Amino acid sequence: MTEHLRVTARVFSHMREAVVITDALGTILEINAAFTTITGYTREEVLGKTPRLLRSGRHDPAFYAAMWQELLTLGYWSGEIWNRDKRGEIHPARLTISALHDAQGWAHRYVGLFSDIRAQKAYEQHLEHIAYHDALTGLPNRVLLSDRLLQGMAQVKRRGQRLALIYLDLDGFKTVNDSHGHDVGDQLLIALAHRLGRVLRQGDTLARLGGDEFIAVLMDLDDGEEESAPFLRRLLDAASQPVQLDEAVLQISASLGVTHYPQVENVDADQLIRQADQAMYQAKLAGKNRFHCFDAEHAFNLRGRNENVKRIREGLQCCEFVLFYQPKVNMRTGEVVGAEALIRWQHPERGLLQPIQFLPAIEGHPLALELGEWVIASALDQLRAWHAEGLAISGSVNVGACQLQQRDFGERLGALLARHPDLPPGALEIEIVESSALHDVGKVSELMQQCIALGVNFALDDFGTGYSSLTYLKRLPATSLKIDQTFVRDMLQDPDDLSILEGVLGLAMAFQRQTIAEGVETLEQGRLLLQLGCELAQGYGIARPMPAGELPAWAAQWQPHASWTTTRPVSRYDLPIVFAQVEHAAWIRAIDDFLRHGLGSLPAVHHHECRFGRWLRGEGELRHGAKLVFGLLKDEHERLHALAARLWLHRENGQDQKVVHGLAELHVLGGTLSERLAALIGPDIGESDRAY
Repeated sequence: MTEHLRVTARVFSHMREAVVITDALGTILEINAAFTTITGYTREEVLGKTPRLLRSGRHDPAFYAAMWQELLTLGYWSGEIWNRDKRGEIHPARLTISALHDAQGWAHRYVGLFSDIRAQKAYEQHLEHIAYHDALTGLPNRVLLSDRLLQGMAQVKRRGQRLALIYLDLDGFKTVNDSHGHDVGDQLLIALAHRLGRVLRQGDTLARLGGDEFIAVLMDLDDGEEESAPFLRRLLDAASQPVQLDEAVLQISASLGVTHYPQVENVDADQLIRQADQAMYQAKLAGKNRFHCFDAEHAFNLRGRNENVKRIREGLQCCEFVLFYQPKVNMRTGEVVGAEALIRWQHPERGLLQPIQFLPAIEGHPLALELGEWVIASALDQLRAWHAEGLAISGSVNVGACQLQQRDFGERLGALLARHPDLPPGALEIEIVESSALHDVGKVSELMQQCIALGVNFALDDFGTGYSSLTYLKRLPATSLKIDQTFVRDMLQDPDDLSILEGVLGLAMAFQRQTIAEGVETLEQGRLLLQLGCELAQGYGIARPMPAGELPAWAAQWQPHASWTTTRPVSRYDLPIVFAQVEHAAWIRAIDDFLRHGLGSLPAVHHHECRFGRWLRGEGELRHGAKLVFGLLKDEHERLHALAARLWLHRENGQDQKVVHGLAELHVLGGTLSERLAALIGPDIGESDRAY
């Protein structure tokens, strides 16, 4: 027994978590060393006192009342709390309190166990910054824009005011990129972002969508059109002023499209942005360096909506709509895990029509609900047929915001599922775009829980392109995130898109969501996704959408590429090497495009100037400089740039044949260098060391 007490005492003393023991009245009887380390209070300073000395002032009495109610009822409480240490610093902690009962069942001791979670909170804040801000300019991105736009729409409607949404696209920015390079283009964007921001008032928002596109939201307007006109002219003036960057003086302009809210029709945030985008395009057509106002009433009259709706209704009644299915697979194991149902219209005169050719015509119309319910019912019928044949995969359907937020959606879905009692839970997955949940996240979350109870899973579709926030990601019980194809498509050409993709995967890991990549078209895209830890994918590189009857045979014979089956996720420590590979490959393509086809501008030809060269001299040298292969890598990188410089001279001298032969050598050298880079990546890693 004495030895047991000694072991217990050592465990108590050496725990990394702080431990505090109190009597029934909360008087501190004992603490461990970790308590002193975290709070700064010594044992002598706290004995006889109560844990109230740690109160931060951030929690109201209701918080502590709820804590004690749960503690007295259940015998324990666990959660996050803000504490104030001896130095007066406030920090977050994860706290668990347990009651110890005597033989009569009375709580005579309380044991509190807490740990400092500042590092975790700092990481969450880092993720939030990535999620809310544009990496280049520091401006709000789509996520933060959405939050502010939705709040602004509610505010002006409540106050009887208006807001203006301005879509700004730079004129001539591509020429700057082509003539001066992307680094100069980036500096120009940063300078213009600061200048445009100074035009706006406090309470207005300027956000960057990407590329050379910005959105401004002007708040609290009493007379929308007339009151916003001076701001539009100031924005045009700010965008057209010369910008001094080192020795270069650059001057471009901007085209603006503006729309206002509220309107006669009930429109959402997505529709406002599309309206402003259309108006901006009209400004471009009219000669650029000007603004154009969207005429909501005129646009509504031009749609010819009634005629389109009538024809689509006839098509539904005549069974002209069909579902195609695109497989979802595990690229490493080869397992076919599911298929996404995609609607098509087998039009008797126009042939097979894609959704974009008819769905916009019924957006917001009750017919969209009928068509959406037909899709779910048809998909369930097909799943039952496949399962009966032995193809036990899940099927996913896309559900729009209007259908999802119908009051009886859960009941109607339950009725459809009841017709297929032989389908197992999880057979149906509903894909919702991020913006579907924005109007009432609480209501949508409750609805999703209702559907989950029916055995239905949820996925957030097109993740990263909508107007979500970490709040929605945290509160919506989706099991998976679908990474939008725009990030997948460009990740091999643009290191910035790769950074966004890495951030999305980090968010998925932080919130314990499964990820599936959309739009995988090449072997290289699949390999890179697998290196980043994303195994599930769909896209034309795996299979195009196909009629339901063709999918079983396809699934029976499909096998992943051999290189996919052997690709393993890289360690988080080796992620910079993956980025370096992408940057190097992008430089090779840019050199080839310029020398062979005259596309774009000549990338950096000096080995110190390219992004890959900067990595070699910086992080690469620091982490891998002692390795033999790294020395070879540096030599080959210099040879590669020397060859590129010679090829540029050949092109200038009209020696096209030498350029063609030299480019072949350039690609061989580039491949060797890429292999050297791959050799720096460590061996297979454990689950705890993987990047995501």
